[in-house]
Amino acid sequence: MEAVLVNTISVIAGSSIGLVFKKRISDSLKNIVTISAGLVTLILAIDMAAAEANVIIVLFSLIIGGLAGHKIRIEERILEIGKEKNGSLSGFLNSSLLFCSGAMSIVGSFNAALYSDNSLIYTKSVMDGFMAIVLASIYGRSVMLSALTVLVYQGLLTLFASLLQPLLGNEGVAAMTCTGGFLLIMIALNLLSLKDIKTGNFLPSLIIAPVLSIALASV
Repeated sequence: MEAVLVNTISVIAGSSIGLVFKKRISDSLKNIVTISAGLVTLILAIDMAAAEANVIIVLFSLIIGGLAGHKIRIEERILEIGKEKNGSLSGFLNSSLLFCSGAMSIVGSFNAALYSDNSLIYTKSVMDGFMAIVLASIYGRSVMLSALTVLVYQGLLTLFASLLQPLLGNEGVAAMTCTGGFLLIMIALNLLSLKDIKTGNFLPSLIIAPVLSIALASV
């Protein structure tokens, strides 16, 4: 759990730095930062989406997950909660996806728990810290809330690693990673103002992808 705590602290620290710099950044500079964050996210997303996963599984995961999320209005409900608290949680949604949807979260947590190898999570912590600076300067305080997502998600992965690794298998991890990559592409398109996508509605896809992968493997 030590590596998970380091990752959580890095997000909090990065968000804090971003909030300090946010007050000193003009609208034109914020636009530059937003575009830069969008481009970096896009590159990371493409790399994740290129994972060797079953394309059909990923496609159905996105469709089924998107339809389910749209039906229960996941993103709208989360943003409504944010508005009721005089803020917006779009930064929380986007940063949580960015920090937790990749293979580094899963594989890093497994390595830390099963082999006492924290190197991957430490590397991820540095990356997340710098991205938190950028995202907090754009979205504000809601990005810091994603530290809780990192703590809970990666903490649970670490605690249950011995059970999850054989259950997911390489195919399940690849399917989740690839699907997460496509969700990050949606975030990148939003940051670049190329398309207004309700990414939160596609969150169920991250659960459906490994489930379909496991089901297909058992056939």
